Amino acid sequence: MQAIILAAGMGRRLGEFTADNTKCMLEVNGVRLIDRMLGQLHNLNLTRIIIVIGYEGQKLKNYISKNYPSWPIVFVENSVYDKTNNIYSLWLARGFMAEDETLLLESDLIFEDSVLAAAVESEYANCALISKYETWMDGTMVRIDDDNNIVNFIPKKAFKYSDTDYYYKTVNIYKFSREFIVDHYLPFLEAYIRVLGENEYYEQVLRVITLIDNAGMKALPITGKHWYEIDDVQDLRIAEAIFADPEDRLRKIQHSFGGYWRYPGMLDFCYLVNPYFPRGRMIDEMKANFEPLLRDYPSGMGVNSLLAAKYFSLRHDYVVVGNGAAELIKSLMGYVDGRVGVIYPTFEEYPNRLAADRIVAFHPSSPDFAYTADDLIDFFSGNNKVESLLVVNPDNPSGNFIDREGLDKLAGWASETGVRLIVDESFVDFASDAAGTTLLHNEILQQYPTLCVMKSISKSYGVPGLRLGVLASADRDIINFMRKDVGIWNINSFAEFYLQIYGKYEKDYARSCDKFREERTLFEAELHSVPNLRVIPSQANYFLCELENDLTSKELTLRLLTDYNILIKDCSSKKGFPSDHQYVRIAIRDRKDNHKLVEALKSIM
Repeated sequence: MQAIILAAGMGRRLGEFTADNTKCMLEVNGVRLIDRMLGQLHNLNLTRIIIVIGYEGQKLKNYISKNYPSWPIVFVENSVYDKTNNIYSLWLARGFMAEDETLLLESDLIFEDSVLAAAVESEYANCALISKYETWMDGTMVRIDDDNNIVNFIPKKAFKYSDTDYYYKTVNIYKFSREFIVDHYLPFLEAYIRVLGENEYYEQVLRVITLIDNAGMKALPITGKHWYEIDDVQDLRIAEAIFADPEDRLRKIQHSFGGYWRYPGMLDFCYLVNPYFPRGRMIDEMKANFEPLLRDYPSGMGVNSLLAAKYFSLRHDYVVVGNGAAELIKSLMGYVDGRVGVIYPTFEEYPNRLAADRIVAFHPSSPDFAYTADDLIDFFSGNNKVESLLVVNPDNPSGNFIDREGLDKLAGWASETGVRLIVDESFVDFASDAAGTTLLHNEILQQYPTLCVMKSISKSYGVPGLRLGVLASADRDIINFMRKDVGIWNINSFAEFYLQIYGKYEKDYARSCDKFREERTLFEAELHSVPNLRVIPSQANYFLCELENDLTSKELTLRLLTDYNILIKDCSSKKGFPSDHQYVRIAIRDRKDNHKLVEALKSIM
């Protein structure tokens, strides 16, 4: 068996990274793609490796000749790489190709060792390695039947998003028998080039063969194995995360702060959303209006504040809309003066916007990080007076909850003492008495003029990709300041349209919260069955858990990511936790995912 590597392309989408070298010379975590691939192929004891070079080909040839002088590597040059495509590169290697069973690979791939092993050990004489379609994938797709026969190759022009449930992505690794190459592929390759030219792709030939010739071409699924195709800078960053050592992979994923759809198969128990909303009908309405929303400008702050006011049944002059709560937090923290009371541990987006000497920290004495309105009033009435007090309710990450009676008491105290009370109730809809606890009512805002209520729509409404948040207050000075402080078009058309149509789906949302509370009860009971895990009660969509064995929170997070592709929140870097205790925060997903996490935790703990 031999291998052919196609490495003639220019890699324009990688910009500066391929300005003076071909794509396979890219480094992923300090190792060049070509070095990694050659090492993997060398382990297969191949008769030879043929590399088709083109763009910056001499550099690649010099590098390989210097570093692998005794290896059976030969080069084929595509001198017109800038005018042709990979079909011509393969045509140039046809003489070598006809002599032996062949593994065909593209040089911009990175994959785990078991991928090539799967191809070599497969019973299929001729096969294309494939992986179930995911949203990050681009390029040639195939459809297969129940016997793994390739029914059709789907080029980019024929791709239909309505059919993605049936699509598999070609990994761009193929195994061909010599008989298939000589009797089927090369004759069709020659005919295709003569008719359609050299600026095409070799998969098109396979498509033709599949349609008109019974040549026994099979699909070899490798779903679940790690691989990635690197076409642009974002691909490079994702590949670095996927193929990093466990600690570095965790660090890279955490520092991306989202975009986790690009990480194949990873279950995200770190970020906090509602798994049961929005439902299909609302999503369908968003899809149906995709084109005008994409092409038209969104409205400005004036219109969008009206929509947000309608959303929460508030006066429009009490509301400012944000591109996520994060934008509003930045603006709000830039407005408030003096010292700010912060309850630790907390959602650190708020205190991170303040100078350290402005923060007056309150640390609950309870092992569950529980506190009441009376605790806060007592603490901030003495020598710890503040101009503003931040209360996240339910709290993040502890899940502590102050009921309506306590909130009224706290808001009354704040009004009497002139303290600006900032209540972030992004998670309140998950609480058992959500309707009776929310402060988003005109009469409440009017009653407590120093009250500001923050609400992230991402968290409980399940639409973090829209980036929506609101702040409400009867203090028109702060509302007017923040409206001017953020951009006039600070939310996009999709977010605006969501605000516009939400009213039709309020009952669906209420049902989703009921369903969520049921799942939280089930999940909590399952978590209690995990050895050495202390589950802290929560009224939010997450549980703070203390590890009661010798495992650190970082070690548990690493084990879950490495062994089960599950991401949780390691709280070791958060302020406010005792240094001799270990805590993680676990989001609540749906029944299937939650059960999978519990089983993984049991196996580790």
